[in-house]
Amino acid sequence: MDFSKLRQGEVVAVVGGLLLIFGVFYKWYESVSDLAVIGGVTGKGTYSAWDVHSIMRWLLIAAALAPIILAYIIARDHQLSWPRGQLTSVVAIAAIGLIFYNGIIDRPGDPSGEIELELGWYFAFVGAILMLGGSVIRQQETETRRKPPGTV
Repeated sequence: MDFSKLRQGEVVAVVGGLLLIFGVFYKWYESVSDLAVIGGVTGKGTYSAWDVHSIMRWLLIAAALAPIILAYIIARDHQLSWPRGQLTSVVAIAAIGLIFYNGIIDRPGDPSGEIELELGWYFAFVGAILMLGGSVIRQQETETRRKPPGTV
């Protein structure tokens, strides 16, 4: 493996993936009321995405692995049938959507107005944005092969 082949885009995306993994395990939500219920627990407390989201936690971990896999592919100089970084962009957009929806639009807990966002949610959100930014930088660095007119 030749890590000197990694460029700025991969490094930014990998840092974003690591930040996303850290964010999943750090506290996302804080219950500020004694009567609020989140993650099946009533009362005040702080909860991570790992504690609250049983399915989404695995999706976010898998999404965070995408830039690490991309860096491995580039370091090993494997050939791909699509531009490098394109799949990581799609995965990062999905992760941004999941994190945004569960933090801003439909916050878990009952009543959701008594649940506040904590630092872990912001770590995960920034990590997913860094993943997207790094993969877009990588896509711009590679040339896309154009086909001649009239071919499929």
